[in-house]
Amino acid sequence: MTPDYLNTPLGDLARSIPGATRVFHSHRLDFCCNGHVTLAEAANRKQISAQAVSDELSHLQTGSTTDTDWRQASPSALIEHILERYHDTHREQLPELIRLARRVEQVHGQRPDCPNGLADHLDNMQQELESHMLKEEKILFPMLIEGQHSAAAGPVTVMRFEHDQHGESLEELMRLTNDITPPAGACNTWQALYRGLDEFRQDLMQHIHLENNILFTFSPRIADEPANSCCSVCSGK
Repeated sequence: MTPDYLNTPLGDLARSIPGATRVFHSHRLDFCCNGHVTLAEAANRKQISAQAVSDELSHLQTGSTTDTDWRQASPSALIEHILERYHDTHREQLPELIRLARRVEQVHGQRPDCPNGLADHLDNMQQELESHMLKEEKILFPMLIEGQHSAAAGPVTVMRFEHDQHGESLEELMRLTNDITPPAGACNTWQALYRGLDEFRQDLMQHIHLENNILFTFSPRIADEPANSCCSVCSGK
């Protein structure tokens, strides 16, 4: 029987089909913060073909993929991956993005298409994300590794709320940068900044997806706490 991808929430598809997140990234579909939205509804908001996206997902299911199915991993293995792939990466990405943004604003600040305010916004994101990651590293992740799922339910709720805030920050980032689209004649620094911003955005979305849709569902009690719909940055509202 052919799966009904069109009427399945994006978060469920991202969780159940290895490689699906790459498809969603390519079409700018929000599978983390708006993971409760069905593929058909999300595609309609972006004015793209839901069937075409569904066909790409079907190809993933029938073809081979090197993407890891993190549903099959232990909480400790997934946490190790999150720490190395996302926590460490964000700490490398943001200082350089802030430096590039300040340079662009200093040189091109008089242009109407310059993303003035972006450097300060990224600086705020860095502070908020660092605080969030430290709470995960010092409090939540040790609880999950030790199997203290009942005790972890409260911290998980807090982390999901902060994920919502990260989504709102991404929405503002997209507003400041015209959907991370460099203007005509953008210098090399400006283009490098936007390439880095797009990579950071995709990484942060994947980071939130792995936690909201997989890590936080290892425990039945935690799974009962729904992730909120937080941002329209990728859903095209």
